[in-house]
Amino acid sequence: MSSMISSSRGIHPPARLVSCESPHMRPSGPLDHSEPEFNDSDEAELLSVSWNQDYGCFAAGTSHGFRIYNCDPFKETFRRDLKSGGFGIVEMLFRCNILALVGGGANPQYPPNKVMIWDDHQSRCIGEFSFRSEVRAVRLRRDCIVVVLEHKIYVYSFMDLKLLHQIETLANPRGLCCLSHHSNTSVLACPGLHRGQVRIEHFGLKVTKLINAHDNHIACLTLTMDGLLLATASTKGTLIRIFNTMDGTRLQEVRRGVDKAEIYSIALSPNVQWLAVSSDKGTVHIFSLRVRVVGEDSSNHSITTQGPALVYQNSSTSLDAFICPNTGANPGSSLSFMKGMLPKYFSSEWSFAQFHLPEDTRFLVAFGSQNTVMIIGMDGSFYRCSFDLLNGGEMEQQEYVRFLRTDDHPRSSTI
Repeated sequence: MSSMISSSRGIHPPARLVSCESPHMRPSGPLDHSEPEFNDSDEAELLSVSWNQDYGCFAAGTSHGFRIYNCDPFKETFRRDLKSGGFGIVEMLFRCNILALVGGGANPQYPPNKVMIWDDHQSRCIGEFSFRSEVRAVRLRRDCIVVVLEHKIYVYSFMDLKLLHQIETLANPRGLCCLSHHSNTSVLACPGLHRGQVRIEHFGLKVTKLINAHDNHIACLTLTMDGLLLATASTKGTLIRIFNTMDGTRLQEVRRGVDKAEIYSIALSPNVQWLAVSSDKGTVHIFSLRVRVVGEDSSNHSITTQGPALVYQNSSTSLDAFICPNTGANPGSSLSFMKGMLPKYFSSEWSFAQFHLPEDTRFLVAFGSQNTVMIIGMDGSFYRCSFDLLNGGEMEQQEYVRFLRTDDHPRSSTI
């Protein structure tokens, strides 16, 4: 957070932010009790964890402030400890000095219906958005601010703070919403107005696509960095589906399990070759994707850390542009040859690699460099593990940290 926001592709911190759904706007100032008055002997309660846009860092909201951690190498790089005041949402903008903060916990620093934009270079809040209902999530791009309420999503320009879009959704208590982060695409995915439906907004193309992804309500969704692929799971939690966001074509379906589960997170690797899923069953599953990318020989999956752009066509009949032949990386049932005659799970693609965690703890998963996976938990744990690219199976734990108990407590804002 040491870099100026103006260095992040021309975005400049606003003097103040407009107030939505409220006729009054209160000038914003420093965080109350922003000096480090918090006593380290009072253990902070973890209220939220969230990755930044490239998964190089994550933010933790606590009952006494917030903290920022670098992932590789793992290190706590910044914190704001407050005498009182919790944050239920801490949203980063890559590694720059701007954060979106929403109060949370028993003693919220701010009401949960307000989004505070914190500029750490100036060590103060530069403005706020006020709403009539509780904020469920905030998403940031370099060019926009997205605020998610239970039934509505607001999209604002980051440059002039004008309201660009208002999107009505089905009841969305989880605050489901995700954005693309490539500069040449502007894509938003969120629940639609019907059960199991996902709404895709291609803002640059002025195209809206509705995808009937599941029979049950949407529980989790994510986009690739360019927004051309969507992965979804429902409240049933047994299947994860991958779609082409341009025409809504379903490209692949993989099976987490047979029993109902709550899906906590879905992650797609930068090279669009792997998909990871975490759930309340205490297992992180890794699946191999069969998505063709530019320059890729369909008979040979290249392993890179940077994903080339996807080939796509605006026709659901052109699936060959998206699908690579199945290399057999995801194991299937030995009875898969009887597809159509037996229940669907006999012909499913099962996970390629797995990692086991404590059950009923919320974990969020992301891909690290090469064949590594990072996992952060609401129990204050950070895991780094690796999987065998050829054989899969049980992943190997490489690192484990209890990040709320780190001895190093930096006060400087350097990520």
